[in-house]
Amino acid sequence: MLRSWHLKARLLAVLLALGAVVGVNLHTAPRASAASLTQISNFGANPTGLQMYLYVPNSVRVDPPILLALHGCQGSGPYLYSSTDFAALADQYGFIVIYPSTNPGGSCWDVSSDQALTRNGGSDPVGLMSMVTYTEQHYGGNPGAVYVTGESSGAMMTNVMLADYPDVFKAGAAFMGVPYHCFSTGTVRGWNGPCAAGQVSMTAQQWGDLVRNDADPGYTGPRPRVQLWHGTADSTLNYNNLGEETKQWTNVLGVAQTPSSTDTPVANWNRARYNSSSGSTQVETYSIVGAGHQLPIQGTPMAAYAIHFMGLDNGGSTTGSTGELHAVGAGKCLDDPNSTTAPGIQQQVYSCTGAANQTWTHNASKELTLTMSGQTLCLDASGQGTANGTKAILWTCNGQPNQQWNLNANGTVTGVQSGLCLDVIGAGTANGTPVELWSCNGGSNQQWTFG
Repeated sequence: MLRSWHLKARLLAVLLALGAVVGVNLHTAPRASAASLTQISNFGANPTGLQMYLYVPNSVRVDPPILLALHGCQGSGPYLYSSTDFAALADQYGFIVIYPSTNPGGSCWDVSSDQALTRNGGSDPVGLMSMVTYTEQHYGGNPGAVYVTGESSGAMMTNVMLADYPDVFKAGAAFMGVPYHCFSTGTVRGWNGPCAAGQVSMTAQQWGDLVRNDADPGYTGPRPRVQLWHGTADSTLNYNNLGEETKQWTNVLGVAQTPSSTDTPVANWNRARYNSSSGSTQVETYSIVGAGHQLPIQGTPMAAYAIHFMGLDNGGSTTGSTGELHAVGAGKCLDDPNSTTAPGIQQQVYSCTGAANQTWTHNASKELTLTMSGQTLCLDASGQGTANGTKAILWTCNGQPNQQWNLNANGTVTGVQSGLCLDVIGAGTANGTPVELWSCNGGSNQQWTFG
């Protein structure tokens, strides 16, 4: 846990007031009929005697993704389940959540011993990997869609798991952590005071070399994408650690140290994105102004932003691939103006209403369709255009590739024919701002959530 709660009430009130205008889907599913947290025994190799708790939503997806969610010091799996929004989001999007507990109960994770900092070296990471494998084998979890998140000591372990098992995890989100290897003491569950105080600083290359040379030596495959969060007033794990984490993962993932873009998606949230040459965000950081050691704050969109970055909301809600298409940057929904069914109308963003002219279906043919007044129309790249500025319109469905769309794990919606991103013109946020196709650039006006 390692949380300082004195700022929670103030921040919660501010963020809840802002929640209605945030672009990521902030709604959490009702919990009245939610599934229950189940303890699992005998799940495989477990050298430190960890406890495994599993949350499988009632409307779990076929071939569901797996999220490993790690508590902080003084916490537990059940505590993290009840004190964060990840289970409610699992209800909504149909993924499975593993909530482990350390042994002895309430202890920190081992992120300091040589065993923990090496793939299959022993200690806590081996038991955590057994939980992932068990979930894949006994609950149909998708081995190609495994993710990890955690707070405080759990954020440190998030970085360790991403470093030790880069072939297992596709992405991770670390709330208030430190870089991989920063907490090294050579002892199990050791406390590294200089690291906690933000006094350990290295070059990006040095941090990156620790991941490459110590965690899983010889590994040359793809690396998981990383999202990092920290409060500027954190007195437990100093805010300086966010900068060190950023240096480490940008180096490991081969992207520039200078952000590709910066913005403030919510008041007092300073976000930076570090993109690959193709425009895909590899590292994303959030500096939360004035926040102490208390992230993610329940009832705010923090957990929703994390699962969006990891792609766990991709594919829509568990009620089917139908729902609103939320423009993250604008905080509005993709909208057919005035519910017009005449082919050729350019689409826009507008305040979300839940009406039929904002209720999209992404079907097996990769079409995005609206059904209004008994007529179904398709989102269409006008004139089969493949150039920047091509209008996104509604047109009679015809099965052509300019009416096929990929909903990508990085939050973009791309045309199958053009490869261009669905883009809110000029990063506009006003009702009625038109939507077009444009080269993917990682901007928030090209980020969407579905469901």
